Amino acid sequence: MPKIYEYLGFIFFFYTNEHLPVHIHVSKGERESKCELLYEGGVLNLKWKKVKGKKPLLNSEKKSAEEFTHQYHFGIVNKWNQVFVFNQKVACEKIKKLK
Repeated sequence: MPKIYEYLGFIFFFYTNEHLPVHIHVSKGERESKCELLYEGGVLNLKWKKVKGKKPLLNSEKKSAEEFTHQYHFGIVNKWNQVFVFNQKVACEKIKKLK
């Protein structure tokens, strides 16, 4: 389970058996949701999904995670490619505040 970012108590990660479309799992405490990164006409759209067997993130938590994902989506996609295309390990980055 490559953990790619930590931000204000959120953990952003992939599972090792992931599939397209590019997506991240976001957890905070005991809650976890999945966020798909969909590019349509060059614009990033995020689509949230429930994770089986997990309590979903609260709406306020999703909003914070979305702000982070919009700022770091290039890094997320780059880390996805490193892990799932090039079979490389990635380091977890700890982010203290958004730009």
